[in-house]
Amino acid sequence: MGGRLARVFRTFNVESRARREISKEKPTPAPRHPSSRLDQLADHPEIQEDIYRKDDRLLTLLKDVYVESRDPPVQVKGGAGEHLPCRQEEKRLTKLGHLGDLDVKKVPKGKISIVEALTLLNNHKLHPQIWTAEKIAVEYSLELKEVNSLLEFFIPFAVQEFPKETKKAI
Repeated sequence: MGGRLARVFRTFNVESRARREISKEKPTPAPRHPSSRLDQLADHPEIQEDIYRKDDRLLTLLKDVYVESRDPPVQVKGGAGEHLPCRQEEKRLTKLGHLGDLDVKKVPKGKISIVEALTLLNNHKLHPQIWTAEKIAVEYSLELKEVNSLLEFFIPFAVQEFPKETKKAI
């Protein structure tokens, strides 16, 4: 409804409004600054002569300029560009379980591999009196605070098998 009403007002007396706009005088453009004209060079040939003339005094001064540059001494890289570690990390052999082929062989001190993490979590879950946080920290070269956090926040999954008669009930 509103669109129809708006269209009526838009199309009302369109021809006379268009003729009125066309018959108006065109506005005169603002005057341009004299230095913005490109044809100024054509009016003054002496300016073009100054542009293309060589100045001997400036040319001799330019010839007197001498720039001397030196490259920094080239450093020879030994060993075909291999980067050696700045600090040697102490490594320890891993305590490999039944997944020894899948695990890494050496681990930096203060870290454990995934297989070791699963093993120590399972050992602590099965025998918490034997595998205490202190014993795990000594055994795997870890900090006690990190071992306590590991035992608190990570719990291994427990596999539960249901007898066949309870499977039918489910």
